[in-house]
Amino acid sequence: MTENLGLDYKITLGLLTAFIKDELAKPGFSRLIVGLSGGLDSAVVAYLSVKAIGNENVVAAIMPYKSSNLENIKDAHELVAALGIKKYEVDITPQVDSYFERFPDANRDRRGNKMARERMSILYDLSAKERALVIGTSNKSEILLGYGTIFGDLACAINPIGDLYKTQVRILAHHLGVPEKIIAKPPSADLFEGQTDEGDYGFSYQDVDGLLYLLVDERYSPAQCEKAGYDRAMINKVIDMIVINQFKRSTPLIAKLSSRTVGLDFRYPRDWGK
Repeated sequence: MTENLGLDYKITLGLLTAFIKDELAKPGFSRLIVGLSGGLDSAVVAYLSVKAIGNENVVAAIMPYKSSNLENIKDAHELVAALGIKKYEVDITPQVDSYFERFPDANRDRRGNKMARERMSILYDLSAKERALVIGTSNKSEILLGYGTIFGDLACAINPIGDLYKTQVRILAHHLGVPEKIIAKPPSADLFEGQTDEGDYGFSYQDVDGLLYLLVDERYSPAQCEKAGYDRAMINKVIDMIVINQFKRSTPLIAKLSSRTVGLDFRYPRDWGK
C-alpha cells in the first residue's frame, strides 16, 4: 500500500542536490566521502553526490569483510568506474577478527555492529585524510525501524536520503540511472551469508513503507491503520520498533544544569553566529 509515496522526482533531485551543496559549504568543505557497499542506498547517494558537486569531489570507500558477497564488491567497483570517482578499498577482516579472538562466543549482532562501527571509523579517518565530509546512506524506513548501528552506519555529517522511504529511494534510483541489477537486488546489510533486511524484519519494504507513512507522516492511530487494511500484529510490531529505537535517532541526552543546554535549549544549526 504505497500509493501515497509518490514524489515529483525532478523537484526532489533539485532539492537534494541543493541540500548537499549548501550543507557541504557551511562547515567549509568542498568534498564528500561515501561508504560504497554495492547496495541501493549507497549507490543512490554516490550518484546524488556526483550530480551535486562533480565526480572530482567525491571519494568512495569500499570496506569488505571476508564473508561479504563478492557480487556486491564487484558492483561497488563498477559504480566507482561508472561515476569516475576516487576510491579506497580497505578489508576490515583483520581488525574485526583480531578483536573477536578475545570474544569467540560473540553472536551475530555483536559481530555485525562491530563491522558497522569499524567501517565508520575508517570512513572518518579517510574523511580527515581527504578533507571530505562523510555523507550518510540510511533511508527513512531504516531510521524509523532502527535498522542500523548507532555510531556505525547511522553516523554521518549529512544525509540526503534520510527523509525518503526505501520504496522512494528505489524509484529515485531509476531517475538517477543507477544500474538495474543494483536496484533489483534484495536489500541486505551483507553481515552474513543469506542475510536480508526484509528477512530480519519479517515483512517487506513494500508492505511496511505504506504503514510507516500513515503512522508517521499522516499520524494515523493503530485503529485507523487497521481500518486502512494493515494487520494489527504488524502495526504493533512496527510501532514497538519505532519506539524502542528512538535512542538511535537522538543526540546523547545531556543532564540539564544551566539555562542553555546543548541539544535542549541550544539547538542552533552549525552555522549559528555567522
